[in-house]
Amino acid sequence: QVQLVESGGGLVQAGGSLRLSCAASGSTFNSYFMGWFRQAPGKERDFVAAIALRGGTTYYADSVKGRFTISKDNAKNTVTLQMNSLKPEDTAVYYCGARLGRIGPYDYWGQGTQVTVSS
Repeated sequence: QVQLVESGGGLVQAGGSLRLSCAASGSTFNSYFMGWFRQAPGKERDFVAAIALRGGTTYYADSVKGRFTISKDNAKNTVTLQMNSLKPEDTAVYYCGARLGRIGPYDYWGQGTQVTVSS
C-alpha cells in the first residue's frame, strides 16, 4: 500500500512559477514510476510528467516540455514538479500517481492540489 499527498498548489499569474511536491509513504520501493497528471474542469485526466524511480529517466507531455521539470529524492520519498512559464491553460487539479510496473496503469493516486493561473 502506498499513500501519496500533494502540496504546493495555489494561484499564480501567467508567466510565473510554482513548485508541487508529492510525499509518498508505505511500500514505495516497489514503485517503478511516479508521475504527475492534471484534470481541468470538464476534461479528462491528462499525463503531465513521469520519472523512473530507479533509472531516473524522465518523460513529459509535449504541452509542458521545456517549461516543467520533474525530479525525485529517493531518500525523502518525494517527487517534485517545478512549473515555470505558467499559462492559463495549465489551470487544473494536479494529481501525483505511482505505478508499480514498467508497463500498466498507475496504481495509487493522491487527492490532488489545485493550480490556478490567471491571465
